Amino acid sequence: MDFNNILMLAPLAGYTDLPFRSVVKQFGADITVSEMISSHALVYSNEKTLKMIEKSPDEKPYAVQISGSKIEIIKQAIEKLNLVDGIDIIDFNCGCPAPKVANHGNGSGLLKNLPLLVKLLNTIKETSNKPYSSVKVRLGFDQKIPLEIAHALKDANIDYVVVHGRTRTDGYKKDKIDYESIAKIKSILSIPVIANGEITDYQVAQKVLNETGANGLMIGRAAISSPWIFWQIKNKTNEIPPIVKKELVLKHFDAMVKFYGDRGVIMFRKNLHAYAKGHSEATQYRDQVNRITDKNIMRQGIQDFFSTNALIEQDFPQLVTLNKKSS
Repeated sequence: MDFNNILMLAPLAGYTDLPFRSVVKQFGADITVSEMISSHALVYSNEKTLKMIEKSPDEKPYAVQISGSKIEIIKQAIEKLNLVDGIDIIDFNCGCPAPKVANHGNGSGLLKNLPLLVKLLNTIKETSNKPYSSVKVRLGFDQKIPLEIAHALKDANIDYVVVHGRTRTDGYKKDKIDYESIAKIKSILSIPVIANGEITDYQVAQKVLNETGANGLMIGRAAISSPWIFWQIKNKTNEIPPIVKKELVLKHFDAMVKFYGDRGVIMFRKNLHAYAKGHSEATQYRDQVNRITDKNIMRQGIQDFFSTNALIEQDFPQLVTLNKKSS
């Protein structure tokens, strides 16, 4: 796999499911990643968890991201994934800031125990039959330790690392993003380094690549309302690609209903909130969407709204606010 200038979709809990990943794949995302999956849930074959592993035919390369901190459980989880075809990468989460994850020593909590993190990564590589393995980290737990993290990862048998440019304590605060620390990690490691955090358009993408020297970028929140951001970066433009937005939203909605059944109608509300960003009458539309449960009414509403309400601005702040369940 060529990691130079690679673009990846970040795993975001509640957003980057199979239907959405199918959408961004059309716009040039090189690697898609599943939502974070608990290693315990994998071991005990939770039905919802197994559905989260499913991928679309277009997803290649495809990464499954797992979390955990128990070596034996991680090993058993990987053995389960070994039986699943179509997975190219096992990604290990060491960045999730959610208290219920980090406070139990998982996710970003592992940044307080780097020797254990290395053991877990080597266990994954030793057990997995997949071509690649990787890890996603933050810059530290409550303080930045990029040099310590980089030197620890030199002992880990992984193929690349994704670095989110904030600590666990920083959460998703925009002013806390630190690309210089990503550059420090890149200067120490010989494996590819992927930069992540606050990449909102083509200009920012170029800035981050220049400042970090990273091999590629991982994009999360910006892709939720603008899944074409991957196309924009590859084509070095901020113009929206030649698509009809209404058709894109309808295609995403239909995929949600096909994958989740009638439950997909309610689940798609948050996606419509994001897609409506910047449109006239967006506030009224979001309020209306929150009361719809019928798939036919929802679909007709999408056709009506995106046919008649033009974008009133192109340069607007991100609408999506994560609930700290994502890395």
